[in-house]
Amino acid sequence: MKKAKVGDIIEFKNGLRGIVEKVNENSVIVDLTYMENYRELDLQERTVVNHKNYKILE
Repeated sequence: MKKAKVGDIIEFKNGLRGIVEKVNENSVIVDLTYMENYRELDLQERTVVNHKNYKILE
């Protein structure tokens, strides 16, 4: 499994997308404000995603 790097765009959990801000041993911290519909979804600005639970897009 390839781990994301800072600045990568990832997709996880039913199509949510974000930019990786920090890479930890078992997870990444993702900035969700990258998504155009971020405000409509009423989400926190950042979230933690396990390496097993995302796909690298860019």
